[in-house]
Amino acid sequence: MKSTLVVMLAALSATACRTGGETGPGYFADMRSTSGAVLGRINIQAERTGGIRITGDLTGLPQGEHGIHFHQVGRCEAPAFTTAGAHFNPAAREHGLENPSGPHAGDWPNLFATTAGAARLELSTTRMTLDANPASGVVDADGTAIVIHAARDDQQTDPSGNSGARIACGVITRR
Repeated sequence: MKSTLVVMLAALSATACRTGGETGPGYFADMRSTSGAVLGRINIQAERTGGIRITGDLTGLPQGEHGIHFHQVGRCEAPAFTTAGAHFNPAAREHGLENPSGPHAGDWPNLFATTAGAARLELSTTRMTLDANPASGVVDADGTAIVIHAARDDQQTDPSGNSGARIACGVITRR
């Protein structure tokens, strides 16, 4: 619980410190469950100061905390979503926002779904860009996916924070 609170506060700080605004055409990922149900859309925008910002409202998730990560391949074949590959990690770091040898570029704070299954995203990072830069870009030849996991990410354990099965996936697409 303590590590989740720290991560949530860090995410709020990072979002609050954003000063550059958004730029460019933007991208999105329509998130679908393992059964194909639409859970909502995550919007991805480049920030003027570098990095990206993601926002969105999702429904139909199990209540509680869920790991959410950018994965290295833009494919979401249900039901296991393994076609999305491993976490987006061009710098070959270890997993977790609380790992001294991490994080992966595609690691995010846990997503929280209410008892009604609703979740709101509003996060920023400088670890990724909306281009084909091999060091940070998520817009490359094989694409990138966003994956939501069944369980809470412990933000430390390599390779995926013990966050469980992949329960939702969306391919990042240009508007």
